[in-house]
Amino acid sequence: MSTLSVIEKWVEEKAKVLDLGCGNGDILSKLQKTKSINGLGVEIEEKNIEECLLKNINVIEQNIDDGLANFSNDSFDVVILSQTIQVLKNPNTALEEITRIGKTCIVTIPNFGHWRSRLSLLFNGRMPVTSPLPESWHGTSNIHLCTLQDFEMLCAELSISIEERVAVSSNNESKWYLNIWPNLFSASAIYKISK
Repeated sequence: MSTLSVIEKWVEEKAKVLDLGCGNGDILSKLQKTKSINGLGVEIEEKNIEECLLKNINVIEQNIDDGLANFSNDSFDVVILSQTIQVLKNPNTALEEITRIGKTCIVTIPNFGHWRSRLSLLFNGRMPVTSPLPESWHGTSNIHLCTLQDFEMLCAELSISIEERVAVSSNNESKWYLNIWPNLFSASAIYKISK
């Protein structure tokens, strides 16, 4: 099962969905087709905003790091933060905000604790370049890399409940063996969280 399939499974029919850092709008586009959602994207990159508009995705230009005060409490059924939290200046503030805005939140993160990253760092002595983390250290927008264990500890500190976790391979598929030791074996993970 792919990341998009997991997200699709967790979103109810006709839900009101906010996708923060929505990129080119692929997730919202898919959910509009399969779940008839009422979606809104938030994006900062102009090129991505243009692509969203071409796909008939409602999108606003906003920097998540500047805050989300323009969204009221429980104003969305689902808030999605997919492959975005690691590029934010204050991931803990973002988690508190999305759990305030959404009744349910879906967060996907790359796992810096993946065995390939660990081996690359061990044997090469350099920051790893992998499929979930494809840029070199000086060219990446990722400023807060973490392991799954780090993310889960932060959720606990913020009193955020992890309802479900799906470990994902570097091929973007969930496999049963990844759950044996997800912090080591999964390239990324998808979390369903709430306050």
